[in-house]
Amino acid sequence: MREAMVVLHTGRETNRRTAAAVTARLAAEGIRLRMLGSELVEMGSEVPDGFDPIPVEDLPAAAEGAEFVLVLGGDGTFLRAAALARPCGVPLLGVNLGRVGFLAEAEQESLDEALDALVARDYAIEERMTIDVVVRSNGSVLGRTWALNEASVEKSTRERILEVVLEVDGRPVSSFGCDGVICATPTGSTAYAFSAGGPVVWPQVEALLLVPSNAHALFARPMLVAPDSQAAVEVDQFGPPALLDCDGKRTIVLPPGARVEVRRGAKPVRVVRIDGQPFADRLVRKFDLPVRGWRGSPDRHPDDRVVHRGGGPRS
Repeated sequence: MREAMVVLHTGRETNRRTAAAVTARLAAEGIRLRMLGSELVEMGSEVPDGFDPIPVEDLPAAAEGAEFVLVLGGDGTFLRAAALARPCGVPLLGVNLGRVGFLAEAEQESLDEALDALVARDYAIEERMTIDVVVRSNGSVLGRTWALNEASVEKSTRERILEVVLEVDGRPVSSFGCDGVICATPTGSTAYAFSAGGPVVWPQVEALLLVPSNAHALFARPMLVAPDSQAAVEVDQFGPPALLDCDGKRTIVLPPGARVEVRRGAKPVRVVRIDGQPFADRLVRKFDLPVRGWRGSPDRHPDDRVVHRGGGPRS
């Protein structure tokens, strides 16, 4: 029997109703489902009659053996689901029930088509680069974690500037005072790193993005380094403590003098792709970018149209 996992943002009634319809549809197709026990409880009366999902604990092996993980929610829900799917190498398909939902492959209005593709196994799988993070203090390992979007070293108090030294491949590059330093993947380039002034990086590019946040320095520009490089952020040993935040889900308190080492992750996150939409089109749609006046190459196909804000397709 085929088996899949559903991860849900349960905070909205409409989400719970959508999840109920989805679970009923997949169960009717002979796909046995599992859900986190806590989410199943929150579903309550929304669980369809005759549907008996397998409750699982929120542990790294929760998705073991599943064919795919269906994520119903926004980017926060997707990042939470990635922590369950990554250890087992199970691909995720995100359906955006939130606002931007940049990580989602499908929108709520295209949910039926997404389910058709999952049932028919008519989809491709794309691997997204992750980063592994090691925190050291006084020569000892304080903690290990990972991120799909970014690992952010941030000041822990509003009143004090965070003094750091930025290192790449074992060599110091610059020291400065700042609010923090964001170490992002290409997938995370459109998230926190983008808000801090970093560039948008296409997901197919393998690189590590380093973005200082509100730095007080002449040279504190975003940097793109090789995917096999190791970056490190050293916190001033005489300054205030700091905080490491990975994807907004995993945090480690950084004492003065702590060192955060970031390198390419040993395991990627596998993502289901259905429509094959170019990243540029997704960027325009999600950020509602103005592209009015675009003519394009004379050799482009007549169907290569862009939906413009405030109007229909224009070629």
